[in-house]
Amino acid sequence: MRSPASPHFSTRLLAIAAALWVSTSAQAVPEAPFQSAFAQFSQAQTGDSAAVDQAAEAFAALLHTEPGNPVVMAYAGAATAMRATTTMLPWKKMSYAEDGMALIDKALALLTPAHNAVVQRKVPGVLEVRFVAANTFLAVPGFMNRGARGAKLLGEVLDSPLLAQAPQEFQDAVRQRAAQLKAKAP
Repeated sequence: MRSPASPHFSTRLLAIAAALWVSTSAQAVPEAPFQSAFAQFSQAQTGDSAAVDQAAEAFAALLHTEPGNPVVMAYAGAATAMRATTTMLPWKKMSYAEDGMALIDKALALLTPAHNAVVQRKVPGVLEVRFVAANTFLAVPGFMNRGARGAKLLGEVLDSPLLAQAPQEFQDAVRQRAAQLKAKAP
């Protein structure tokens, strides 16, 4: 075994530290493919079932190229969960919803302080992941028991000092979703 003072040990330690830093730093995929997938996702949110599949496939492909990106993972999860609306088969509905929420849970778990930085769309990564998660959790049926967590995540986004750094369009979407949730409250 090499002693901690050996040059080889120090080089290996430095290489491990660098690898850990890279794996936990905020990562972004190229903006053009992300924007294309995001456009499909936005279209899917309007109820276009063809766009749901296209968004899910596009974000799955982006996730394949950058599996540690929590923003891409959250969108891949949300698009997968939306696929539940495109099938009549109950077991497929549940599979899509559960698989999508599992990806979102993983994206939330991947968040680190490095994701306070902008990752995609000029939005701090932590806010984008939490907002996508909140929207998805609030949209799934009540029996899936995600509504309370979705409301909590939405509150975290609203209360974050990072929200002021996000583009106005993102801030407006967050506030609009919070108003919708408040209007639904008993």
